[in-house]
Amino acid sequence: MTLHTPKITGAAGRPVIRQLDEAAVNRIAAGEVVERPASAVKELVENALDAGAGRISVEYSDGGKTLIRVTDDGCGMTAEDLPLALTRHATSKIDGSDLLDIRSFGFRGEALPSLGAVGRLTITSRAQGAEGARITCDGGRLAPPRPAALTRGTVVELRDLFHATPARLKFLRSDRAEAQAIHEAVKRLAMAEPTVGFTLTEVTADGPRTILRLDPETGDLFDALHRRLTRLLGADFTANALPIDATRDGLRLAGYAALPTYSRGSSAQQYLFVNSRPVTDRLLLGALRAAYFDVLSRDRHPAAVLNLIADPQRVDVNVHPAKAEVRFREPDAARSLIITALRTALSSAAPRSATTLASETLAAFRPEPQAGPQPAPRPWPQYPSLDPRPSQATLAQSYAFQSPAPGFAEAPQARIAEDAAAPAPEDSAHPLGAARAQLHENWIIAQTATGMVIVDQHAAHERLVYERLKRQLDENGIARQALLIPEIVSLSPADAALILSAAPQLAEAGLTVEPFGGAAVAITETPAVLGAVNGEALLRDILDELADQGASQLTRARIDAVLSRMACHGSVRSGRQLRPEEMNALLREIESTPNSGQCNHGRPTWVELKLHDIERLFGRR
Repeated sequence: MTLHTPKITGAAGRPVIRQLDEAAVNRIAAGEVVERPASAVKELVENALDAGAGRISVEYSDGGKTLIRVTDDGCGMTAEDLPLALTRHATSKIDGSDLLDIRSFGFRGEALPSLGAVGRLTITSRAQGAEGARITCDGGRLAPPRPAALTRGTVVELRDLFHATPARLKFLRSDRAEAQAIHEAVKRLAMAEPTVGFTLTEVTADGPRTILRLDPETGDLFDALHRRLTRLLGADFTANALPIDATRDGLRLAGYAALPTYSRGSSAQQYLFVNSRPVTDRLLLGALRAAYFDVLSRDRHPAAVLNLIADPQRVDVNVHPAKAEVRFREPDAARSLIITALRTALSSAAPRSATTLASETLAAFRPEPQAGPQPAPRPWPQYPSLDPRPSQATLAQSYAFQSPAPGFAEAPQARIAEDAAAPAPEDSAHPLGAARAQLHENWIIAQTATGMVIVDQHAAHERLVYERLKRQLDENGIARQALLIPEIVSLSPADAALILSAAPQLAEAGLTVEPFGGAAVAITETPAVLGAVNGEALLRDILDELADQGASQLTRARIDAVLSRMACHGSVRSGRQLRPEEMNALLREIESTPNSGQCNHGRPTWVELKLHDIERLFGRR
């Protein structure tokens, strides 16, 4: 049984080459540009941004299948412009002389004619100093423009998407899933342009329902973006995110990256832009993972909103009609900037832990819900307000541990710091405060000026030892061990060329690879800290990473994994009693060590509870 359709043949029996009509060409193009309703929304909103709009309104019905309406207050179009706007490859964004100098979202001139080819499209527009006009396109059939009433800007209304290609409707998801995709597309563009106002409305039988309303933000780039991200991603993200602003080799990286302890279970909060264009680029995503690989466990994902700003001449956005993929003239420079900027920001940040850890800690104190009917909760008594708050000296005296009863200090459940009657003010002023007790020979309780800190002594010391080993390795270099007999690995010609192109970077990580003739390579040196290694397995893992991300950090990652294991075995073990001076020395070292907020496996090393958090535990708030 053949899957091929019969060819159109001529008299001689050979296939006939024919020119497709304009309607068929537009429908084919629409298959690349308009994958789903969210694709149409993205294209129309990008057109509005290119028109200089200050406010954009998006309305949809039935997940965008029956109605999409985008209204903007941009520059608008005249009656003479409207027929051209619905002609393929007609655009006001470029003149066609230089396709490597794209400074607008759109430039291909395919979106509007593609939408008109698969739906019922109506465009109403008015340019400054001209009369309003309207044009319609139904399934590729274009009507002449006619006068219309409009104050300013443009209104694009798309009804019955894919009515001209009904087979495409079968591949759409549920209305709810398509509406969520529209929401995500608008959210990404709203992040890219925080100074533009956005409104997203769902039109239902019961009337319009506003899903999202964002006013234009003012201020500099970081202030405007901070407020916009607070509205879109929540206050938790911006409270736990570090501002990123780094420049290198003519590239600039700007945005916000979250603390490692504010990690996510998926990559849903990773938003990457190139010159404010939302992209899903494997190179950038790989660089983001590489920047966090040393501070997150494998099953956690970083959260970040980052914009890579580059000269348009160094970025090719003419890769795919959807414009979600880009290519860099110097990909290594872009990747290096992201990794260096993020690692520098994470390591230079003051001792911080995610603010969400406090609420998670309080939630852990609550009892598990029990099955069956529960008695009505007993109301908490109303305590008098604690404001105005007492002085710090009074608080210190109130929260200080009292002298233990005879024999209590020897109990294994808790070990009280010998000088814990009242911490010195200068000790409590430290970010992690002064050690007050050691519980179960593993948890250090420290008192700060505004609350308390609980420290996992083993996890914290493990991180400190690990960072010390990495610092020594960077200072002294990676020691190599020469193989008595080089290991010969046979590869395909393409794989051999790929691994040899990365040989200088691998050599910096202690792995020396040399050509051995044909498609074989020879491993002559390996990192000494790894001990005996399976060279062929290591090379094939590196090849997989090179094919996926364009660069490999695998050798250094394995070295760091060995250092991590060494740090784990060489750190303070759980169950060891610490003297007060040892506990305080550990706190001070945590404060001065980069990346000390999480252990080598990505778990938090300390949790802070503010006084108001503690008061909530006892119903005082």
